[in-house]
Amino acid sequence: MITNLRGLLLAGAIGLAAAAPAAAQQTFYVAGYGGSFEQTMRKEVIPSFEARHGVRVEYVAGNSTDTLAKLQAQRANQQIDVAFMDDGPMYLAIQLGFCAPISSLPADDIVPAARFPGDRAVGVGIVGTGLMYNTQYFRERGWAPPTSWNDLADPKYRGLIVIPPINNTYGLHTLVMFARMAGGGEANIEPGFKAMKERVNPNVLAYEPSPGKMTELFQSGQAALAVWGTGRVASFAATGFPVDFVYPKEGTVTLLAAICPIAKANATPLAQEFVRAVVQPDLQALLAREYGYGPVNRRAPVDPAAMPMAPVGERAAKLINVDWDVINQNRDAWTRRWNREVER
Repeated sequence: MITNLRGLLLAGAIGLAAAAPAAAQQTFYVAGYGGSFEQTMRKEVIPSFEARHGVRVEYVAGNSTDTLAKLQAQRANQQIDVAFMDDGPMYLAIQLGFCAPISSLPADDIVPAARFPGDRAVGVGIVGTGLMYNTQYFRERGWAPPTSWNDLADPKYRGLIVIPPINNTYGLHTLVMFARMAGGGEANIEPGFKAMKERVNPNVLAYEPSPGKMTELFQSGQAALAVWGTGRVASFAATGFPVDFVYPKEGTVTLLAAICPIAKANATPLAQEFVRAVVQPDLQALLAREYGYGPVNRRAPVDPAAMPMAPVGERAAKLINVDWDVINQNRDAWTRRWNREVER
């Protein structure tokens, strides 16, 4: 539940621009991630926004590629007002003209890595892509915690690994990291496909995009090791389930969760308010506590010691950034190849 103080903080943040209240029962559409992120939005953010502006918020859950597909399908008549997406799909959304420039962004407070071209989007949280493992499962078998991306290829984990598919950023990061470790990279992805097909795929129980199903596979004991993000793992651990996050020794990949106001005729000014609100210090601190995001606002009041999984401080400084320009030029072809050769 939101405390009175938290409610006041959120109300103040979300109403920062102090625009006139919207007409009663206007519907405001927010497209974003499902799972624990959706729960945080519905419990901690949306009620204050609805109450302050007299609108009804319709939350449309889906992964980033789902949201991008909706924007493409609605190109002639956009229904979505603001959209959360991972950095890769967000770059495409900007290129396709779906994102409007953000007005009055507190630029001096935002870390450079969270800025997008023309301020047509902004990061709302820094996530690291690495490994999640069931600490109890490992302890009971006398296994040491994983330390490397190469652990995904260890035969002792056969049938115990879950990796999101390539249309999910976590799966894409996995492919890129195996390419890099074998001397390739974004511009030479062949070593990544070879490693995934020959070394990793035999150990994979499922290529699962759904956060809910990912947690179910762990809770049922079917899976014990996975590729996932710091925010997802922190939220899962907060439920009391025995999981921990590993920053692999070869590097943890940056995943920037981002938001943009959708460019459309007669766009509501509330879209700009909502976007600015989620990067304000108090709401950034809330997302850090509730979802494990590394804050994008330098003034967010967070305690790194209280966020053992989040990419903050030295952990954030060591994150690896992938080349989205190269990836987005090749992603469709990689996806077809993945579906044909890896996820058969």
